[in-house]
Amino acid sequence: MIFKGTAFSSRDHQNIDILEDHLFCISANGVIEQIVAPEEAEYKELINEYSRQNRLQEYEKGQYILPGFVDLHVHAPQWAQAGTALDLPLYDWLNTYTFPLEAKFSDLTFAEEVYTDLVRELIKNGTTTALYFATVHRSASQKLAEICSTLGQRGLVGKVVMDAPDENPDYYRDASAQEALAETELFIQEVLALNEKTPQGVYPVVTPRFIPSCSDEALTGLGTLAKKYDVHIQSHCSESDWAHTFVQERFGKNDAFALNDFGLITEKAVMAHCGFLSEADMQLFAEKGTAVAHCPISNAYFGNAVTPMAKLLRTYQVEAGLGSDISGGFSPSLFDNIKQAVMSSRMLEDGVDSTCCSEQRGTPNARITINEAFYLATAGGGDSLSLPIGKIAVGYAWDAQIIDVQATTAKLPIFSETEALVDIFQKILYLAQPANICEVWIQGRKVHQNRTRKLEV
Repeated sequence: MIFKGTAFSSRDHQNIDILEDHLFCISANGVIEQIVAPEEAEYKELINEYSRQNRLQEYEKGQYILPGFVDLHVHAPQWAQAGTALDLPLYDWLNTYTFPLEAKFSDLTFAEEVYTDLVRELIKNGTTTALYFATVHRSASQKLAEICSTLGQRGLVGKVVMDAPDENPDYYRDASAQEALAETELFIQEVLALNEKTPQGVYPVVTPRFIPSCSDEALTGLGTLAKKYDVHIQSHCSESDWAHTFVQERFGKNDAFALNDFGLITEKAVMAHCGFLSEADMQLFAEKGTAVAHCPISNAYFGNAVTPMAKLLRTYQVEAGLGSDISGGFSPSLFDNIKQAVMSSRMLEDGVDSTCCSEQRGTPNARITINEAFYLATAGGGDSLSLPIGKIAVGYAWDAQIIDVQATTAKLPIFSETEALVDIFQKILYLAQPANICEVWIQGRKVHQNRTRKLEV
Protein backbone atom coordinates (compact mmCIF):
# COMPACT_ATOMS: atom_id res chain seq x y z
CA MET A 1 0.00 0.00 0.00
CA ILE A 2 1.18 3.52 -0.80
CA PHE A 3 -0.12 6.77 0.68
CA LYS A 4 0.36 10.10 -1.08
CA GLY A 5 0.13 13.30 0.91
CA THR A 6 1.86 15.91 3.03
CA ALA A 7 3.11 14.82 6.45
CA PHE A 8 4.55 16.54 9.49
CA SER A 9 6.94 14.64 11.75
CA SER A 10 9.55 15.44 14.41
CA ARG A 11 13.16 15.29 13.30
CA ASP A 12 14.27 15.85 16.91
CA HIS A 13 12.75 17.59 19.91
CA GLN A 14 13.23 21.06 18.40
CA ASN A 15 12.68 20.60 14.66
CA ILE A 16 10.02 19.15 12.38
CA ASP A 17 10.24 17.69 8.90
CA ILE A 18 7.63 18.75 6.35
CA LEU A 19 7.24 16.00 3.76
CA GLU A 20 5.21 17.70 1.02
CA ASP A 21 3.42 15.46 -1.48
CA HIS A 22 5.57 12.47 -0.59
CA LEU A 23 4.81 8.79 -1.11
CA PHE A 24 4.76 6.57 1.96
CA CYS A 25 5.25 2.91 1.12
CA ILE A 26 3.85 0.57 3.77
CA SER A 27 4.84 -3.07 4.13
CA ALA A 28 2.43 -5.95 4.72
CA ASN A 29 3.17 -5.81 8.47
CA GLY A 30 2.31 -2.11 8.70
CA VAL A 31 5.81 -0.58 8.72
CA ILE A 32 7.02 2.35 6.61
CA GLU A 33 9.56 0.76 4.30
CA GLN A 34 10.21 3.65 1.89
CA ILE A 35 9.48 7.37 1.60
CA VAL A 36 9.74 8.88 -1.88
CA ALA A 37 9.95 12.61 -2.60
CA PRO A 38 8.36 14.14 -5.74
CA GLU A 39 11.73 14.87 -7.32
CA GLU A 40 12.90 11.24 -7.13
CA ALA A 41 13.00 9.24 -10.37
CA GLU A 42 10.66 6.47 -9.24
CA TYR A 43 7.96 8.81 -7.90
CA LYS A 44 5.68 8.86 -10.96
CA GLU A 45 6.36 5.22 -11.73
CA LEU A 46 5.20 4.15 -8.26
CA ILE A 47 2.06 6.28 -8.54
CA ASN A 48 1.15 4.69 -11.89
CA GLU A 49 1.92 1.16 -10.74
CA TYR A 50 0.00 1.32 -7.47
CA SER A 51 -2.91 3.21 -9.06
CA ARG A 52 -3.36 0.32 -11.52
CA GLN A 53 -3.39 -2.10 -8.59
CA ASN A 54 -5.88 0.10 -6.68
CA ARG A 55 -3.32 0.26 -3.84
CA LEU A 56 -2.70 4.01 -3.82
CA GLN A 57 -4.38 6.17 -1.18
CA GLU A 58 -4.14 9.81 -2.25
CA TYR A 59 -5.26 12.44 0.24
CA GLU A 60 -7.25 15.46 -0.84
CA LYS A 61 -6.26 19.08 -0.74
CA GLY A 62 -6.49 20.28 2.85
CA GLN A 63 -5.76 16.86 4.34
CA TYR A 64 -2.49 16.32 6.21
CA ILE A 65 -0.73 13.38 7.84
CA LEU A 66 0.43 13.46 11.47
CA PRO A 67 1.95 10.59 13.43
CA GLY A 68 -0.46 8.93 15.81
CA PHE A 69 -0.27 10.29 19.35
CA VAL A 70 1.40 8.35 22.16
CA ASP A 71 -0.33 8.90 25.52
CA LEU A 72 2.06 7.97 28.31
CA HIS A 73 -0.33 8.18 31.25
CA VAL A 74 -3.97 7.09 31.29
CA HIS A 75 -5.97 5.83 34.29
CA ALA A 76 -8.37 3.73 32.26
CA PRO A 77 -11.05 3.16 34.94
CA GLN A 78 -11.20 6.88 35.68
CA TRP A 79 -12.75 7.56 32.27
CA ALA A 80 -16.07 6.97 34.07
CA GLN A 81 -15.48 10.04 36.25
CA ALA A 82 -13.72 12.31 33.75
CA GLY A 83 -14.59 15.95 34.29
CA THR A 84 -15.72 15.65 37.91
CA ALA A 85 -14.36 16.80 41.28
CA LEU A 86 -11.24 18.46 39.90
CA ASP A 87 -11.51 21.22 42.48
CA LEU A 88 -10.48 18.89 45.32
CA PRO A 89 -6.95 18.29 46.68
CA LEU A 90 -5.36 15.09 45.36
CA TYR A 91 -5.66 13.09 48.59
CA ASP A 92 -9.36 13.94 48.98
CA TRP A 93 -10.07 13.34 45.29
CA LEU A 94 -8.56 9.85 45.45
CA ASN A 95 -10.39 8.76 48.58
CA THR A 96 -13.76 10.39 47.93
CA TYR A 97 -14.17 9.68 44.22
CA THR A 98 -11.43 7.65 42.60
CA PHE A 99 -10.95 4.65 44.86
CA PRO A 100 -14.71 3.96 45.18
CA LEU A 101 -14.98 4.07 41.39
CA GLU A 102 -11.99 1.83 40.75
CA ALA A 103 -13.33 -0.72 43.23
CA LYS A 104 -16.32 -1.24 40.90
CA PHE A 105 -14.05 -2.81 38.29
CA SER A 106 -14.33 -6.14 40.04
CA ASP A 107 -17.47 -6.29 37.87
CA LEU A 108 -16.19 -7.44 34.47
CA THR A 109 -19.33 -6.30 32.65
CA PHE A 110 -18.85 -2.76 33.94
CA ALA A 111 -15.13 -2.89 33.17
CA GLU A 112 -15.73 -3.99 29.60
CA GLU A 113 -18.27 -1.22 29.00
CA VAL A 114 -16.00 1.55 30.31
CA TYR A 115 -12.80 0.26 28.74
CA THR A 116 -14.34 -0.30 25.32
CA ASP A 117 -15.72 3.22 25.29
CA LEU A 118 -12.39 4.69 26.41
CA VAL A 119 -10.25 2.91 23.82
CA ARG A 120 -12.62 3.97 21.05
CA GLU A 121 -12.62 7.56 22.31
CA LEU A 122 -8.83 7.72 22.43
CA ILE A 123 -8.52 6.32 18.92
CA LYS A 124 -11.06 8.89 17.71
CA ASN A 125 -8.81 11.57 19.25
CA GLY A 126 -5.76 10.33 17.34
CA THR A 127 -4.14 8.31 20.13
CA THR A 128 -2.66 5.21 18.57
CA THR A 129 -0.63 4.04 21.59
CA ALA A 130 -1.58 4.36 25.25
CA LEU A 131 0.15 3.47 28.51
CA TYR A 132 -2.62 2.44 30.90
CA PHE A 133 -3.06 2.08 34.62
CA ALA A 134 -5.93 -0.36 35.13
CA THR A 135 -7.03 -1.41 38.66
CA VAL A 136 -5.97 -3.98 41.25
CA HIS A 137 -8.23 -6.55 39.56
CA ARG A 138 -6.26 -8.93 37.33
CA SER A 139 -9.25 -10.11 35.28
CA ALA A 140 -10.45 -6.58 34.50
CA SER A 141 -6.90 -5.50 33.64
CA GLN A 142 -6.64 -8.46 31.28
CA LYS A 143 -9.95 -7.39 29.74
CA LEU A 144 -8.48 -3.95 28.95
CA ALA A 145 -5.53 -5.59 27.18
CA GLU A 146 -7.94 -7.75 25.17
CA ILE A 147 -9.99 -4.71 24.15
CA CYS A 148 -6.86 -2.90 22.93
CA SER A 149 -5.88 -5.99 20.96
CA THR A 150 -9.32 -6.33 19.37
CA LEU A 151 -9.89 -2.65 18.53
CA GLY A 152 -6.41 -2.27 17.08
CA GLN A 153 -4.84 0.15 19.55
CA ARG A 154 -1.31 -0.46 20.79
CA GLY A 155 -1.85 -0.79 24.52
CA LEU A 156 0.56 -1.08 27.41
CA VAL A 157 -1.47 -2.16 30.41
CA GLY A 158 -0.65 -2.43 34.09
CA LYS A 159 -2.47 -4.25 36.85
CA VAL A 160 -2.15 -1.72 39.65
CA VAL A 161 -0.45 -2.74 42.89
CA MET A 162 -1.48 -1.00 46.12
CA ASP A 163 -1.12 -3.24 49.17
CA ALA A 164 -0.17 -0.91 52.07
CA PRO A 165 -3.04 -1.20 54.60
CA ASP A 166 -2.44 2.22 56.18
CA GLU A 167 -2.62 4.18 52.91
CA ASN A 168 -5.32 2.30 50.98
CA PRO A 169 -8.98 1.71 51.82
CA ASP A 170 -9.90 -1.76 53.05
CA TYR A 171 -12.47 -2.12 50.26
CA TYR A 172 -9.94 -1.42 47.51
CA ARG A 173 -6.42 -2.79 47.78
CA ASP A 174 -4.38 -5.92 47.30
CA ALA A 175 -4.93 -8.27 50.24
CA SER A 176 -1.18 -8.70 50.72
CA ALA A 177 2.14 -8.14 49.01
CA GLN A 178 2.35 -11.85 48.21
CA GLU A 179 -1.05 -11.84 46.50
CA ALA A 180 -0.23 -8.64 44.59
CA LEU A 181 2.98 -10.13 43.25
CA ALA A 182 1.40 -13.47 42.33
CA GLU A 183 -1.44 -11.74 40.48
CA THR A 184 0.99 -9.41 38.74
CA GLU A 185 3.12 -12.28 37.51
CA LEU A 186 0.11 -14.15 36.18
CA PHE A 187 -1.08 -10.97 34.49
CA ILE A 188 2.31 -10.50 32.83
CA GLN A 189 2.20 -14.06 31.50
CA GLU A 190 -1.35 -13.64 30.17
CA VAL A 191 -0.61 -10.40 28.32
CA LEU A 192 2.65 -11.72 26.87
CA ALA A 193 0.62 -14.60 25.40
CA LEU A 194 -1.98 -12.17 24.04
CA ASN A 195 0.77 -10.10 22.43
CA GLU A 196 1.74 -13.05 20.23
CA LYS A 197 -1.52 -12.63 18.29
CA THR A 198 -1.69 -8.82 18.36
CA PRO A 199 -0.03 -7.26 15.27
CA GLN A 200 0.24 -3.74 16.72
CA GLY A 201 1.46 -5.02 20.10
CA VAL A 202 -0.05 -5.17 23.57
CA TYR A 203 2.32 -5.20 26.52
CA PRO A 204 2.19 -5.89 30.27
CA VAL A 205 3.47 -3.17 32.58
CA VAL A 206 4.65 -3.50 36.18
CA THR A 207 2.60 -0.85 37.99
CA PRO A 208 3.10 0.17 41.61
CA ARG A 209 0.50 2.93 41.93
CA PHE A 210 2.98 5.14 43.76
CA ILE A 211 5.27 4.66 46.73
CA PRO A 212 2.73 5.70 49.40
CA SER A 213 0.36 2.92 48.33
CA CYS A 214 2.94 0.09 48.36
CA SER A 215 4.84 -1.86 51.00
CA ASP A 216 8.59 -2.38 50.72
CA GLU A 217 7.94 -6.07 50.05
CA ALA A 218 5.67 -5.28 47.12
CA LEU A 219 8.09 -2.74 45.64
CA THR A 220 10.99 -5.18 45.93
CA GLY A 221 8.99 -7.94 44.29
CA LEU A 222 7.82 -5.72 41.45
CA GLY A 223 11.38 -4.75 40.66
CA THR A 224 12.27 -8.43 40.51
CA LEU A 225 9.35 -9.23 38.18
CA ALA A 226 10.21 -6.35 35.85
CA LYS A 227 13.75 -7.69 35.50
CA LYS A 228 12.66 -11.32 35.17
CA TYR A 229 10.28 -10.63 32.27
CA ASP A 230 12.04 -7.53 30.84
CA VAL A 231 8.79 -5.55 30.80
CA HIS A 232 7.85 -1.90 31.09
CA ILE A 233 7.38 -0.17 34.44
CA GLN A 234 5.19 2.79 35.32
CA SER A 235 4.37 4.75 38.45
CA HIS A 236 3.82 8.26 39.78
CA CYS A 237 6.94 10.12 40.83
CA SER A 238 7.20 13.32 42.89
CA GLU A 239 3.73 14.36 41.78
CA SER A 240 2.50 16.70 44.52
CA ASP A 241 3.57 18.35 47.76
CA TRP A 242 1.85 15.61 49.74
CA ALA A 243 3.21 12.61 47.81
CA HIS A 244 6.72 14.06 47.49
CA THR A 245 6.94 14.83 51.22
CA PHE A 246 5.53 11.42 52.16
CA VAL A 247 8.37 9.63 50.37
CA GLN A 248 11.04 11.90 51.83
CA GLU A 249 9.74 11.21 55.35
CA ARG A 250 9.54 7.45 54.73
CA PHE A 251 12.90 6.92 53.02
CA GLY A 252 14.89 10.12 53.55
CA LYS A 253 15.22 10.59 49.79
CA ASN A 254 13.20 11.60 46.75
CA ASP A 255 10.93 9.22 44.82
CA ALA A 256 13.44 8.72 42.00
CA PHE A 257 16.18 7.34 44.24
CA ALA A 258 13.75 5.37 46.39
CA LEU A 259 12.26 3.69 43.31
CA ASN A 260 15.76 3.07 41.99
CA ASP A 261 16.60 1.18 45.19
CA PHE A 262 13.79 -1.24 44.33
CA GLY A 263 14.92 -1.78 40.73
CA LEU A 264 12.08 0.31 39.31
CA ILE A 265 14.12 3.02 37.54
CA THR A 266 15.18 1.41 34.26
CA GLU A 267 15.32 2.05 30.52
CA LYS A 268 11.77 0.67 30.27
CA ALA A 269 10.38 2.81 33.09
CA VAL A 270 8.01 5.76 32.59
CA MET A 271 7.40 8.00 35.58
CA ALA A 272 4.40 10.32 35.58
CA HIS A 273 4.32 14.00 36.62
CA CYS A 274 7.78 14.55 38.17
CA GLY A 275 7.07 18.13 39.15
CA PHE A 276 9.49 18.07 42.08
CA LEU A 277 12.53 16.39 40.54
CA SER A 278 15.87 17.62 41.81
CA GLU A 279 18.90 18.06 39.57
CA ALA A 280 20.21 14.73 40.91
CA ASP A 281 16.89 13.05 40.09
CA MET A 282 17.09 14.34 36.52
CA GLN A 283 20.63 13.11 36.16
CA LEU A 284 19.59 9.67 37.45
CA PHE A 285 16.79 9.49 34.88
CA ALA A 286 19.21 10.47 32.12
CA GLU A 287 21.73 7.82 33.17
CA LYS A 288 19.12 5.07 33.52
CA GLY A 289 17.12 5.96 30.41
CA THR A 290 13.96 6.44 32.46
CA ALA A 291 11.29 8.60 30.84
CA VAL A 292 8.98 11.31 32.18
CA ALA A 293 5.27 11.37 31.34
CA HIS A 294 4.41 15.07 31.39
CA CYS A 295 0.72 15.63 32.21
CA PRO A 296 0.24 19.40 31.93
CA ILE A 297 -3.54 19.56 32.33
CA SER A 298 -3.57 17.22 35.31
CA ASN A 299 -0.63 18.98 36.93
CA ALA A 300 -2.58 22.23 36.83
CA TYR A 301 -5.15 20.60 39.10
CA PHE A 302 -3.13 18.26 41.32
CA GLY A 303 0.59 18.69 40.67
CA ASN A 304 1.32 21.76 42.83
CA ALA A 305 4.10 22.61 40.35
CA VAL A 306 4.96 22.90 36.66
CA THR A 307 7.25 20.11 35.46
CA PRO A 308 10.42 21.75 34.04
CA MET A 309 10.28 20.22 30.58
CA ALA A 310 12.76 22.60 28.96
CA LYS A 311 15.43 21.59 31.47
CA LEU A 312 14.61 17.89 31.16
CA LEU A 313 14.81 17.98 27.37
CA ARG A 314 17.64 20.43 26.75
CA THR A 315 19.93 20.21 29.76
CA TYR A 316 19.60 16.56 30.78
CA GLN A 317 18.30 14.95 27.57
CA VAL A 318 15.79 12.93 29.58
CA GLU A 319 13.35 10.95 27.44
CA ALA A 320 9.86 12.37 27.80
CA GLY A 321 6.37 12.35 26.37
CA LEU A 322 2.87 13.61 27.10
CA GLY A 323 0.14 12.04 29.20
CA SER A 324 -3.53 12.96 29.40
CA ASP A 325 -3.75 11.52 32.92
CA ILE A 326 -7.43 10.78 32.57
CA SER A 327 -9.17 11.68 34.79
CA GLY A 328 -6.86 14.00 36.73
CA GLY A 329 -6.71 15.53 33.27
CA PHE A 330 -10.22 16.02 31.95
CA SER A 331 -9.44 15.74 28.23
CA PRO A 332 -8.78 12.57 26.22
CA SER A 333 -7.09 14.68 23.54
CA LEU A 334 -3.34 15.13 23.34
CA PHE A 335 -4.04 18.17 21.16
CA ASP A 336 -5.33 19.79 24.36
CA ASN A 337 -2.27 18.65 26.29
CA ILE A 338 0.08 19.96 23.60
CA LYS A 339 -1.45 23.41 24.02
CA GLN A 340 -1.36 23.21 27.80
CA ALA A 341 2.28 22.07 27.80
CA VAL A 342 3.26 25.26 25.98
CA MET A 343 1.05 27.47 28.17
CA SER A 344 2.27 25.94 31.44
CA SER A 345 5.90 26.33 30.42
CA ARG A 346 5.36 30.00 29.64
CA MET A 347 3.72 30.51 33.04
CA LEU A 348 6.69 28.79 34.67
CA GLU A 349 9.07 31.14 32.88
CA ASP A 350 7.08 34.32 33.51
CA GLY A 351 5.83 33.45 36.99
CA VAL A 352 2.30 33.93 38.28
CA ASP A 353 2.61 36.05 41.44
CA SER A 354 2.04 39.64 40.36
CA THR A 355 3.09 40.95 43.78
CA CYS A 356 6.65 39.77 43.10
CA CYS A 357 8.97 41.76 40.85
CA SER A 358 9.29 40.45 37.29
CA GLU A 359 13.00 39.66 37.69
CA GLN A 360 12.27 37.14 40.45
CA ARG A 361 8.79 36.01 39.51
CA GLY A 362 9.56 33.15 37.12
CA THR A 363 12.11 30.52 36.10
CA PRO A 364 14.41 31.65 33.26
CA ASN A 365 14.50 29.67 30.01
CA ALA A 366 11.60 27.42 31.07
CA ARG A 367 9.28 27.81 28.09
CA ILE A 368 9.03 25.12 25.44
CA THR A 369 8.05 25.58 21.80
CA ILE A 370 5.09 24.13 19.94
CA ASN A 371 7.58 21.90 18.08
CA GLU A 372 8.79 20.49 21.40
CA ALA A 373 5.24 19.89 22.61
CA PHE A 374 4.45 18.07 19.35
CA TYR A 375 7.58 15.98 19.82
CA LEU A 376 6.43 15.00 23.31
CA ALA A 377 3.07 13.81 21.95
CA THR A 378 4.63 11.73 19.18
CA ALA A 379 8.29 10.82 18.79
CA GLY A 380 9.12 11.54 22.42
CA GLY A 381 6.44 9.12 23.53
CA GLY A 382 7.79 6.46 21.19
CA ASP A 383 11.33 6.94 22.45
CA SER A 384 10.07 6.78 26.03
CA LEU A 385 8.58 3.35 25.36
CA SER A 386 11.58 2.14 23.33
CA LEU A 387 9.24 1.35 20.42
CA PRO A 388 9.52 2.34 16.72
CA ILE A 389 6.46 4.59 16.79
CA GLY A 390 5.65 8.31 16.79
CA LYS A 391 7.42 9.32 13.57
CA ILE A 392 6.65 9.30 9.88
CA ALA A 393 9.99 7.73 9.02
CA VAL A 394 11.39 4.57 7.49
CA GLY A 395 11.36 1.66 9.93
CA TYR A 396 8.51 3.11 12.01
CA ALA A 397 5.00 1.73 12.28
CA TRP A 398 2.40 3.35 10.04
CA ASP A 399 0.54 4.92 12.95
CA ALA A 400 -1.07 7.99 11.45
CA GLN A 401 -3.93 10.41 11.87
CA ILE A 402 -5.24 12.21 8.81
CA ILE A 403 -6.24 15.78 9.60
CA ASP A 404 -8.78 17.55 7.40
CA VAL A 405 -8.48 21.31 7.86
CA GLN A 406 -11.56 21.83 5.68
CA ALA A 407 -13.87 19.63 7.75
CA THR A 408 -17.44 20.85 7.41
CA THR A 409 -18.05 21.31 11.14
CA ALA A 410 -14.50 22.28 12.14
CA LYS A 411 -12.91 24.24 9.31
CA LEU A 412 -9.62 25.85 10.30
CA PRO A 413 -8.96 29.52 9.45
CA ILE A 414 -6.84 28.97 6.34
CA PHE A 415 -7.77 31.44 3.61
CA SER A 416 -4.81 31.42 1.26
CA GLU A 417 -3.67 28.64 -1.03
CA THR A 418 -0.10 29.85 -0.52
CA GLU A 419 -0.16 29.81 3.29
CA ALA A 420 3.12 28.37 4.58
CA LEU A 421 2.92 24.71 5.58
CA VAL A 422 4.67 25.45 8.86
CA ASP A 423 1.85 27.86 9.72
CA ILE A 424 -0.77 25.26 8.80
CA PHE A 425 1.04 22.79 11.04
CA GLN A 426 0.79 25.16 13.99
CA LYS A 427 -2.88 25.89 13.31
CA ILE A 428 -3.57 22.16 13.32
CA LEU A 429 -1.92 21.73 16.71
CA TYR A 430 -3.74 24.66 18.29
CA LEU A 431 -7.15 24.37 16.65
CA ALA A 432 -7.81 20.76 15.55
CA GLN A 433 -10.74 18.88 17.07
CA PRO A 434 -11.82 15.23 16.78
CA ALA A 435 -14.05 16.36 13.90
CA ASN A 436 -10.89 17.18 11.92
CA ILE A 437 -9.52 13.64 12.27
CA CYS A 438 -10.92 11.84 9.23
CA GLU A 439 -8.86 8.64 9.52
CA VAL A 440 -6.68 6.88 12.06
CA TRP A 441 -4.26 4.09 11.11
CA ILE A 442 -2.39 1.81 13.50
CA GLN A 443 0.28 -0.61 12.25
CA GLY A 444 -1.03 -0.19 8.71
CA ARG A 445 -4.65 -0.95 9.64
CA LYS A 446 -7.42 1.67 9.40
CA VAL A 447 -9.10 1.70 12.82
CA HIS A 448 -11.20 4.86 12.56
CA GLN A 449 -12.91 6.76 9.77
CA ASN A 450 -14.92 9.94 10.03
CA ARG A 451 -16.56 11.61 7.04
CA THR A 452 -15.39 15.20 7.53
CA ARG A 453 -16.86 16.84 4.44
CA LYS A 454 -20.39 16.87 3.06
CA LEU A 455 -20.85 14.98 -0.16
CA GLU A 456 -21.51 17.24 -3.13
CA VAL A 457 -24.79 16.66 -4.99
